Amino acid sequence: MPWTNHTSITKFILLGFGNPKEGLLFVVFLIIYMVILIGNGVIVLVTVLDSTLHTPMYFFLRNLSFVEICYTSVTLPKMVANCLAEDGKISFIGCAVQMYFSLLLGGTECLLLAAMAFDRYVAICNPLHYTLIMNSEVCARVVAGSWLVNILAHFGQTYLVFSLPFCGSREINHFFCDVPLLLELSYADTFRNKIAVFMAVLLFIITPFFFIVISYIIIVSTIMKMPSAQGRHKAFSTCSSHLTVVTLFYGSAIIVYLKPKSRGSVDTDKLLSLFYTIMTPMFNPFIYSLRNKEVKEALGRILPPH
Repeated sequence: MPWTNHTSITKFILLGFGNPKEGLLFVVFLIIYMVILIGNGVIVLVTVLDSTLHTPMYFFLRNLSFVEICYTSVTLPKMVANCLAEDGKISFIGCAVQMYFSLLLGGTECLLLAAMAFDRYVAICNPLHYTLIMNSEVCARVVAGSWLVNILAHFGQTYLVFSLPFCGSREINHFFCDVPLLLELSYADTFRNKIAVFMAVLLFIITPFFFIVISYIIIVSTIMKMPSAQGRHKAFSTCSSHLTVVTLFYGSAIIVYLKPKSRGSVDTDKLLSLFYTIMTPMFNPFIYSLRNKEVKEALGRILPPH
């Protein structure tokens, strides 16, 4: 591994939330992690086991829930451990691995949310050709493409960051290894890295977000033209869960990565980061199960009767 030749630092320190008495946070984060694993695990199982949910929408939802499990597993276990440890040490390689997988899984989630918006667009705006356009082969290629693009793009991003020389401060004022804060620890010129960050944000956050917005503008326009009030309500209900998740995830991520930095913005960034790294994965299964009649019925068929 050539990275160690470029730095005198072998470990970083994650400052987390800077609370010396983090026993309560340990309990809270542990409960949240268990809820995420169980909730999203149930979504994965029910969409696999119930044949009525073998549709493109639930295929994407199953993959989204799997990504949520992996995404939180990159950061939450370390957060839980750091609540009990005397310091938040993470090895140089561990930090690189954590950053790579958080970028990979976050970017994949962005593209999956865009794919789900396209699925709703085709279902509502072009229903007669839905099965032709959104066939199983197309859906599989979309998911595989989302993973492949992110695997390649973020490997390069991670290599660029950890090829930089790091000296002096080892403290990362966050609860996970994030690109902007790591760039602040390097004394080298990081212009190339900042361009890479901008391109990644453009490709994996801004572009999918605008694609989702445009899709829903067309969807809403189509729904409003429907003559039946019942038809309009049904169409809106099929989109409401997805829109809620998009709002939680993209809203916080866009604010963190695009808002101007200020002296007091780090703590705000930490709280906002909790939404797209922890809160969205936790709420995701509840949003899709409580507001979705098909999922609730499938759960009723799979779960044993009382």
